[in-house]
Amino acid sequence: MSTERMNILYNKKPCYDIVFSQDFQDLLPELDTLAISDRKVCIVADSKVNNLYGEEVSGLLSSKAKECKVFTFEEGESSKTLDTVKALYTFLIEHHFDRNDLLVALGGGVTGDLTGYAAATYLRGIDFIQIPTTLLAQADSSIGGKTGVDFDGYKNMVGAFYMPKLVYMNVSTLQTLEGRQFFSGFAEIMKHGLIKDSEFYVWLIENMYEICERQPAVLQEMVMKSCAIKKAVVEKDPTEKGDRALLNFGHTIGHAIEKALGFEMFHGECVAVGSVAAAYISWKKGYLPMEEYYEVRDMFVPFYLPISVEGIDPKEILQLTKSDKKVKGDHIKFVLIKHIGKAFIDETVTDEEILAAIEEIYFSEEDQHE
Repeated sequence: MSTERMNILYNKKPCYDIVFSQDFQDLLPELDTLAISDRKVCIVADSKVNNLYGEEVSGLLSSKAKECKVFTFEEGESSKTLDTVKALYTFLIEHHFDRNDLLVALGGGVTGDLTGYAAATYLRGIDFIQIPTTLLAQADSSIGGKTGVDFDGYKNMVGAFYMPKLVYMNVSTLQTLEGRQFFSGFAEIMKHGLIKDSEFYVWLIENMYEICERQPAVLQEMVMKSCAIKKAVVEKDPTEKGDRALLNFGHTIGHAIEKALGFEMFHGECVAVGSVAAAYISWKKGYLPMEEYYEVRDMFVPFYLPISVEGIDPKEILQLTKSDKKVKGDHIKFVLIKHIGKAFIDETVTDEEILAAIEEIYFSEEDQHE
């Protein structure tokens, strides 16, 4: 498989490239335009990813950069906080990083989000690149310049729009993901088909077995197709004033579940359940045909994603949706679908409709005994 690329535009001007490869060997040539021989580089990675790829990537960068340092933190969503960013700031200060230097986010969505936020705010802005190693990060979070951290368990409440200088995807890293993490990322890919591209949705179903078996060529094509959808959305609306909010399909209830369960469920698993809830509301409000609701619900199952959740209080989930970033005044800007591939924003969704959707996905103890 050859190395492929696409360019992201910002305000209709070229901003950065996304490179799709099957190894890290093309990383240095891609960095030539960033003149890293004159810059210090700090790789930011969680402990697990550092053990897998830190030595290889730092070896490559050390061969060319002025100096290469590695900052590591404990893996997991619990590290996506201002405390971790503070520790990174301290590391950069103590190692005398200045505004001319470069951060490298090596890892999944947590790493990319917090590194991007640190880059946006350290010395009022320092360059960074994304090297996403998870499916969620490659298909979604590394694209579009959204950075940020959680605050007191509330998802992504502190952040900034800040564009990377490069996104380099070694798609072969997907082979090392454990099953739950791989399929968690797939939820964001399915979301892209549901909101914007019915043909891509059909392609995913037709290639179900190849995707589940992680065939390299199919995975690279899938990631590229998913990135093309997100590229089109973020180029049209880079700072989420309009259509970009459609990418939040499944996230309003999904984020609430994620917080309520203390991040025991993976982000993509919560998005899958949240997508089922959003599709349910779409059906009950008369936008989505009943048969399409059941298709949306059931098609998460072959990809090992949940369509119900236990251990929650539906009323608590409803209240947590009020703290979502997408609340406007007293109304939640809820992303619904009219049919597969056609999403829109609805500000008329009531608390009763949200609660009914949460109860639809709630698997209670009574259900277990039936």
